Amino acid sequence: MSSESWLKTEYAHIVRTGGVLGGEPRIEGHRIRVRDIVAARDAGGLTPEEIAASVYPELTLAQVYSALAYHQDHQLEIDQATDDERRFLSDFIEQHAQLVRDVRPAGG
Repeated sequence: MSSESWLKTEYAHIVRTGGVLGGEPRIEGHRIRVRDIVAARDAGGLTPEEIAASVYPELTLAQVYSALAYHQDHQLEIDQATDDERRFLSDFIEQHAQLVRDVRPAGG
């Protein structure tokens, strides 16, 4: 383990590490945030089984369910982090448009 201190949570598989992903709750041993799992479910419309099988095949189904349980009990915190990131990206794009390019295929 690195010299970074990490804190286990009351949820199996979920930790917070100062200096790793801003201290956001994540899957232990991975740089996959709880909100990444939630986004796959909510924005992608995927089931926990689909998330574990195709989006994050390195995770177990138990890890995915633990992330979803953590989100359920800490929804305001996780949603605030998502909103903060969305606002940051929007501000960055507005202030630094010359650095941003659209990589989506034409017509998409």
